[in-house]
Amino acid sequence: MSKTEQQKSTAADEGIKQLVSTLPTKPDCNSTTNLLYQYQGFWYHQFYLEHLIAAQTHFTPEPNSTILCSYPKTGTTWLKALSFAITTRTHYPPSQSPLLSRFPHDCVPFFELAPSVARNKLLVATHIPYTSLPAAAAAASGCKLAYICRDPKDVVAFEQFCEGNSVAGPYWDHVLGYWRASLEFPERVLFVRYEELKRETERCVKALADFLGCGFSLEEEKQGIVQGIIDLCSIESLKGLDVTKNGRKGEVGDWRNFLTEEMGARLDKIMADRFAGSGLGLWFSASNQETTN
Repeated sequence: MSKTEQQKSTAADEGIKQLVSTLPTKPDCNSTTNLLYQYQGFWYHQFYLEHLIAAQTHFTPEPNSTILCSYPKTGTTWLKALSFAITTRTHYPPSQSPLLSRFPHDCVPFFELAPSVARNKLLVATHIPYTSLPAAAAAASGCKLAYICRDPKDVVAFEQFCEGNSVAGPYWDHVLGYWRASLEFPERVLFVRYEELKRETERCVKALADFLGCGFSLEEEKQGIVQGIIDLCSIESLKGLDVTKNGRKGEVGDWRNFLTEEMGARLDKIMADRFAGSGLGLWFSASNQETTN
């Protein structure tokens, strides 16, 4: 980088810090030192927000790339592992996959946090809400977006979450942004339900492969390639890499180990109200029935 470029970069960084300093803030109830900053309707820690704003200006994805999108703790690691294994299977059979020794987050970087690493990759990830994506990364630009969504009861830090003040929240706005994009651009935005991925893994993995432009051939299915990828990317396999030590369990309904039935009912009511009229209400009702049966 030339001296002039360094000066421009420094000025841009200072401009971002100045912008962040003017934003509304709230205490983060999960931290004694961090504040949450509100930007474009969502809440973030300062470190992440500064990277998000920089990405909005500077990140341009590769042509024909796919961005794996998610709210934190909703199945990001699993979606990354599956997508990486699917798209690289001609280079790495399951027995030789980098996923045997590398974290999925290393194989599929978050473009807002590692822009230099993500710049030339066809498969990257983000926690950025749909309405805040860089213009070059939106579905209308030609990129593909795969979004994974999970029952919020298996995601939450309760009170802050219910108020919409959690990191990258409000959760419901994050989900609705990608849901509506999937309705507007169905060929460009795939909306994946975590619970469905758990229940019908093979069917969902095949659908994901088709969306990524890497559908499985009949010969691959006969050779067990699909099941090999499912086994490679299983929660049990990922736990062997210790990648889930800071995340939730991969079990549907694990929220009962953290929330009371009354808290669960309160969250269900919030989601019913927030998703009313969107077409997602019935979707979440089905999720609730699955976790109570």
